[in-house]
Formats: sequence, C-alpha cells, structure tokens
Amino acid sequence: MQTQTWIRRGSNLKLEAEVIDIPPTPTHGDTKYGGLYSSSNMKTAFIIASWYFSNIGVLLLNKYLLSFYGYRYPIFLTMLHMCGCALYSYAAISWLEIVPMQYILSKKQFFKIAALSTIFSFSVVCGNTSLKYLPVSFNQAIGATTPFFTAIFAVLITCKRESAVVYMALIPVVLGIVVASRSEPLFHLLGFLVCLGSTAGRALKSVVQGIILTSESEKLHSMNLLLYMAPLSGLLLLPFTLMWEGNVLAITAVKARDDPSILLLLFANVTVAYLVNLTNFLVTKHTSALTLQVLGNAKAAVAAVVSVLIFRNPVTVMGMTGFIITIIGVVLYSEAKKRFKSVH
Repeated sequence: MQTQTWIRRGSNLKLEAEVIDIPPTPTHGDTKYGGLYSSSNMKTAFIIASWYFSNIGVLLLNKYLLSFYGYRYPIFLTMLHMCGCALYSYAAISWLEIVPMQYILSKKQFFKIAALSTIFSFSVVCGNTSLKYLPVSFNQAIGATTPFFTAIFAVLITCKRESAVVYMALIPVVLGIVVASRSEPLFHLLGFLVCLGSTAGRALKSVVQGIILTSESEKLHSMNLLLYMAPLSGLLLLPFTLMWEGNVLAITAVKARDDPSILLLLFANVTVAYLVNLTNFLVTKHTSALTLQVLGNAKAAVAAVVSVLIFRNPVTVMGMTGFIITIIGVVLYSEAKKRFKSVH
C-alpha cells in the first residue's frame, strides 16, 4: 500500500495521492506520443473543469434551496448529502473499483472515524446554515480564512509552531475579512458566526485527522474514509433534524406533491455533493496537492463572481477589496509555509 497524506481544504475531504507525471513534449515527428500527451492534457483539463463545476454547483444549489426556494432545512439537507455520499461511495469502490476497498480493523479505529464524523457533520451543517443568511460571495470570503484557524488549532492541540513569517502572512487573511464584514450589505450576525464555526470545524478536522489516523494500519484512502464517515454523519444528524426541523419528511412530501421539481433539485444537490469529493481525489491524482490548493484559492473567487451574477446580491468596492486581501493573504501563507518546510 502506498503512503498517503491527508489534507483539508474548504468544506470537503481531500487527499494527497501519487502524482502522475505528464511525459515531456515529444518532437513534432513523433505523432503517436504527441497524441497521447494531448489526450492526457485534455483529460486533466476536463477533470479540473468538473471539479470547479461540482464545487461551485453545490454551493449555488444549496443557496437556492435554502434561501430562494424556501427549503429551510439545512440539517436534513446535510443528512441527505451524507446518505447520498455513502451510497455513491459504495458503488464507486465496490462496483466501479475506483480504489481498492479498505476495512475498519478495530474498535479503536472505528471510534476515531466517529470522532472525525462528528466534527465533519458540525462543519457541514454550519456551512449550509450560513447560506440561509449570507450570500455565497461572503460565505466564500469567510471560508478562505481556514488557514488561520488551522494554524491556531495546530498550536493548541499539537504545539506545532511555524516561523514568524508564516504567522505574519495570516494578518491579511484576517484583515480582509474585517474589511469585507464591515462593508457587506447583507451582513447577518448569526450567519457570520455559523460560517466561522464551519470554517473552524474544517480546520479542526484537518488537524485532528492528522493526529488520530497516524499509523499505517489506520490510514484510509479518501474515498474509503468518506464511505465510513458519511453514514456515521447521517446517523449523528438524524436526531437533530427530528428535534429542530420537525417532521421534515412529511413537509418534503407535501412540497413534492405541489411542486415535483423539489425531488429533482434534491437529487441533483446530493449527486453534486458527492462529485465534489470524487473530483477532489481525481484532480490531486492527475496534478498535485499544491495544484489543488492553488485551484482552490481561485475557486473561491470564481464562486463569488458566479453567485453575484446569478443571485444579483449587492456588493461594494470595500467588500470586494476585503475578499481580494484575504485571498492574497492565503496565497502568501501557502508560499511562506512551503518555504519554511523546504528550509527545515
């Protein structure tokens, strides 16, 4: 089994897998390998485009359902995501054999995965809830501060410290959100707080995951980890959706009778939510974890622009400036951390 390293970015599971090197450009006379090279580039471009489409698509679908369509049940919606991811993951691993099946080997490993599922559920529910109150553009700006929370949890939990330059690079990350928050026309305090909770949850999960799944026997492929985490998350969310969102199944049935399109929207939402995880893995496999990180920074900006064009939410110059400052800070932080690791 190859050694694999887990990483976290945004509201989704990600994996640093083996990088497949693209062969060097052949001479013009070698048409056979030239065609293979072109085909490889096209395949990689298609996978990246699919990753962008699924990431932005699930954000827009969540926003439409929770804010514009009036389906205000973020916990139940997250539970549907988890159930769908469990079924799709089983099909992808058992039937399509995208990756080899791995099994839980001990109760200790099971409880570790259950702990990750709890943090993961909290993060996703908070992220979906925030979309009830905040525009996608502001949601993405807050989500870009994940490195700030990751650095905090790394110090508090693992006592791992970075260089002063790395921490200084986090200043514009926080400054940008302060600027964007003060000038956001649709600012909502509860939405802002739960979005911060979602961002902190993603960071906490990435740090905890690096601690509790450290031995070779406990490491799981991203798709296998999702296979076990998704149903556990769904079970964890079930009592909360029953307590806080009422008889949501009956409500959904009534909505479906009046407007059958809700079933199509929910099915599309669940499917795209799974594709986010699948394309995360494929992009890393065909490029690198660093490329995925760079694309993720750009994705936040693209999602913000697309959401403004579709939902027409008002934006200000100061709000856009704050978002740009945050993205620049994230890039600087990534570069500073990479250089610090290369030195040490």
